[in-house]
Amino acid sequence: MFVDSHCHLSSPELLSQLGTIREAMAQAQVDRALVICVTLDDFEAVHQLALDHDNFWCTAGVHPDHDDTPEPTFEGLLGLSGLPKVVGIGETGLDYYRLNGRTVADMGWQRDRFAVHLAVAREADKPVIIHTRSASDDTVAMLRAAQAEAGRAITGVFHCFTETAEVARHALDLGFDISFSGILTFKTAQDLREVARLVPLDRILIETDSPYLAPVPYRGKLNTPAYVPHVAAELARIKGVSLEEVAAATTRNFERLFKLTGSSTQA
Repeated sequence: MFVDSHCHLSSPELLSQLGTIREAMAQAQVDRALVICVTLDDFEAVHQLALDHDNFWCTAGVHPDHDDTPEPTFEGLLGLSGLPKVVGIGETGLDYYRLNGRTVADMGWQRDRFAVHLAVAREADKPVIIHTRSASDDTVAMLRAAQAEAGRAITGVFHCFTETAEVARHALDLGFDISFSGILTFKTAQDLREVARLVPLDRILIETDSPYLAPVPYRGKLNTPAYVPHVAAELARIKGVSLEEVAAATTRNFERLFKLTGSSTQA
């Protein structure tokens, strides 16, 4: 019924209780999950989770906030993208939130890394999972440039969306979907709820970003994919539609974006 489109099940606190988490997912009718890669060192564990479970898939990529980690090469990342059950590239993007004394100009290594991911996504014809924080102008500009160079759309999703309505419109105009996390349920997130109201239901995904950002009523606790229905429930309230309609739409969107129509839904 529900799909968690972005989670970090390879993190030690979740991996150590995977059996319990999968049972909770089944009880919550969370049928599928996309396990996200954040470093090259992380890929083996992420990929193994996807191989071991028929309702998990994974991505390959290096998060922009990791500066002390091996850099992906075009050839290496392209090779990972072709492995079984790897359905997306990332998460990748730009993050200027923690400059730690550096300037935006100093973050050229992030922009170079992002460019590698976009080139691989274009070559592999796989969607990009976008992380952007305090860097939306550069993120949108690089996506536009990559699409212009490719001469066609590069698909993907702005994950854990917390940006403005203007950024959401840019993302939609570029052909990207938008994913909302448990932040949507936070008391302080009224502006984000207004953005969610504007985004068409056929362009929305839902996620946990677990083990982080547990939704109300679990805020501050360890997050797991079993909690993604709470995001769906808040989205249904915002949109004025049924929970079943949100579940069906976000599942269709996930299948479309990651080319998984007809895939297994058994936990």
